[in-house]
Amino acid sequence: MTVRLYDSASREIKPLVPINPGKVGIYHCGLTVQGPPHIGHIRKEVVFDVLRRWLEHNGLEVTIIANVTDIDDKILAKGEELGEPWFSVAYRNERALHAAYEVLGCRPPTYEPRAMGHVPEMIEMIETLIERGHAYPAEDGSGDVYFDVRSWPNYGELSNQSIDDMLPAPDAPATAKRDPRDFALWKGHKEGEPDTAAWPTPWGRGRPGWHLECSAMAAKYLGHRFDIHGGGLDLRFPHHENELAQSRAAGQDFAQIWMHNAMLNLGGSKMAKSVGNTLMVSEVVKRVPAPALRYYLAAAHYRSIIEFSEEALAEAATAYARIEGFVTRASELVGAGELGTIPASFAEAMNDDLSVPAALAVLHNAVAEANKALSAGDQTLVASLLADVRAMLDVLGLDPVTWAGSAASANDETLAVLVDQLVARRTEAKAEKDFAAADLIRDQLSAAGVELEDTPAGTRWSVKGM
Repeated sequence: MTVRLYDSASREIKPLVPINPGKVGIYHCGLTVQGPPHIGHIRKEVVFDVLRRWLEHNGLEVTIIANVTDIDDKILAKGEELGEPWFSVAYRNERALHAAYEVLGCRPPTYEPRAMGHVPEMIEMIETLIERGHAYPAEDGSGDVYFDVRSWPNYGELSNQSIDDMLPAPDAPATAKRDPRDFALWKGHKEGEPDTAAWPTPWGRGRPGWHLECSAMAAKYLGHRFDIHGGGLDLRFPHHENELAQSRAAGQDFAQIWMHNAMLNLGGSKMAKSVGNTLMVSEVVKRVPAPALRYYLAAAHYRSIIEFSEEALAEAATAYARIEGFVTRASELVGAGELGTIPASFAEAMNDDLSVPAALAVLHNAVAEANKALSAGDQTLVASLLADVRAMLDVLGLDPVTWAGSAASANDETLAVLVDQLVARRTEAKAEKDFAAADLIRDQLSAAGVELEDTPAGTRWSVKGM
């Protein structure tokens, strides 16, 4: 069955037909790094990670480009507020973004270009737009260059708006614009701004506009025509609308499918750094295990709004714990083995606009059946169902077996050796009926955040919140 996705431009679910057979090129807008990522940002990362895994499962070679916006008005403002160089702010938060990727099991992009590294491509694109009559330098001497929205008849096609219904673009004073809706391709250097935040151009020193950055980087790494452009729904206008207009006006076909995930709300509003209603990834994973947070972010359909609540997060953690518990018990009985076969009903759900909720229903039914086989002691059936369950979990990036292996660092391995030694001493103490010593070891491990579970197969341990 062909993978079908909802295209925000045509407003219909349509088949993904790769431009280059067997290969898919995806560009999704990364973070503007004026602050560390919250779980609203990372929902998009999880969505596109699941999409990538599913496409790869279907035998496609996926190139995924996710940019980092490391030069922007917001970053300059944050640097001034904190009294430190703006580029230091950007780099620190970029590292926090990478840490969030890793802790939630998101594979790194094929490439992650930074805006600062692609100024030559941006200047070249502006020159093309000016030559074609779609852009103009400001006449006020500011060094700004604007896209002329009235010169592009299809402007507004992605967000289904007419120009006259749009508000003025807030990126520069309207006085220097031919139309208030014209948006900045380049921003001239202003008095008081850091000299480090400006590059020479034919129009004077300055820095790129946000929308231009993504168009230039997408074209460089994916070409003038590629398969999927994505991001959060809040980017559809003005960011993606402006990207589409300037890229098409420059003579590029650009993206064939526009894929947008819905927002994660807190208190009825979009989670956003600007309004302060954020939950940092680094903080949430202290309350629930990282795989449980990934489960929570992936479980809703990507086009459905998630209204965050602690209760819903706890329910997701409980649901994932049931899956993890089965995989652990079954692996102890029959071994983890190899990945099995994806059930047809799971594949049908995933091919239907990445319907993870329907796919999870198939997964949970398989786990329920497998738990019955565990209770009956049917090892053959347990092994078969475990393999299929792990295949489904692998597509979702939630397989406890590979998660534990990929997350292990040198520190993790050292911790494992030490805890295993203490668990062995406790087992010896219990065998010698020295229960006081056994209880003391358990209490010491518990105080250090390590939980023990005695099972017929021996003692298992886990780190709280991991």
